[in-house]
Amino acid sequence: MSVAALVRLAGPGISSHLCQRAARRVAHALREDQIRTLHCPTSGRPSNSRFDPDSSGRPTTWDSFGIWDNRIDEPILLPPSIRYGKPIPKVSLSKVGFASHIGRRKENEDRYQLSEMTDNILYFAVFDGHGGTEAADFCHKYMEKHIKDAVAKEDNLELVLTRAFLEVDKALARHLHFCADGSLLSAGTTATVALLRDGIELVVGSVGDSRAMLCRRGKALKLTVDHTPERKDEKERIRKSGGYVTWNSLGQPHVNGRLAMTRSIGDFDLKNAGVIAEPETKRISLHHVHDSFLALTTDGINFIMNSQEICDVINQCNDPKEAAQRISEQALQYGSEDNSTIIVVPFGAWGKQKSSDVSFSFSRSFVSSGRWA
Repeated sequence: MSVAALVRLAGPGISSHLCQRAARRVAHALREDQIRTLHCPTSGRPSNSRFDPDSSGRPTTWDSFGIWDNRIDEPILLPPSIRYGKPIPKVSLSKVGFASHIGRRKENEDRYQLSEMTDNILYFAVFDGHGGTEAADFCHKYMEKHIKDAVAKEDNLELVLTRAFLEVDKALARHLHFCADGSLLSAGTTATVALLRDGIELVVGSVGDSRAMLCRRGKALKLTVDHTPERKDEKERIRKSGGYVTWNSLGQPHVNGRLAMTRSIGDFDLKNAGVIAEPETKRISLHHVHDSFLALTTDGINFIMNSQEICDVINQCNDPKEAAQRISEQALQYGSEDNSTIIVVPFGAWGKQKSSDVSFSFSRSFVSSGRWA
């Protein structure tokens, strides 16, 4: 209210001097009230702040900004987020799902492992042994150590995995050399290892037919390619090394009539036939707004379910632990007789594809599924 208005209301009996003093007091009170309103918003009035839009006093999480889905409740990795210029959620080992079933075999030769290898690197691995458990057990025990040794000398994680695979293979050869049992020379294992650095750099190395798959936007993105004699490049290397490829009664190719893969750790009786332990590696940057999970699987699952089927089933589950159990049980229901092992690592977009439809054909064929898919 202006001073002139106060004078008119006061009438002739009140001096203008007193009205001016009253007006100044009213104006001062109004200014203080406005300041209190700006700094102490009421509960019913939005504060117009990005971090507290509803004035609830609870800061908005990064999930609410649409950076990744809020089904995964994880804190921000601050140093990597600053380094990469975008918020990156922490991947906790407690949220990772895993399962390993013996199937219809007499013994479970599969092994798996997950650990926080260093302050900023997580380690995940699956090993599918054959000819006994010696090679898979050895990798389960020593692979992480060899990777740690390599990380101390090399920053490139693809080179780290290559060096570690070859060193583990050499160490296994030395170990078996002191064993009196000559049959152990035919023991071997697949190896699929994933390293996650700073919650965003994913590097995978693999030998054999165990697989790594990333679910991105609800679609399966294969990170590994099976090392089988069907691959033209692998078959050529086997032949140039002095080995040969034969097919069994089911039409499956084998190196020297014995091994269904062209790369493995162990299998020392086939080294001269071209079977090598050098992995193929792949590096990928995660996008937590689109990437739901990483799945590592052995061929007890891969041989009966293709990558997209695995992706779709996992997307229907509430959490990674349920997903791992369901996939391993699903493989058994579909007729898998092999050991089946899976690790499911959730990322930022976990749960976003939960509403997708899943349909399966029970008249399954090995052409549309299994190691060809």
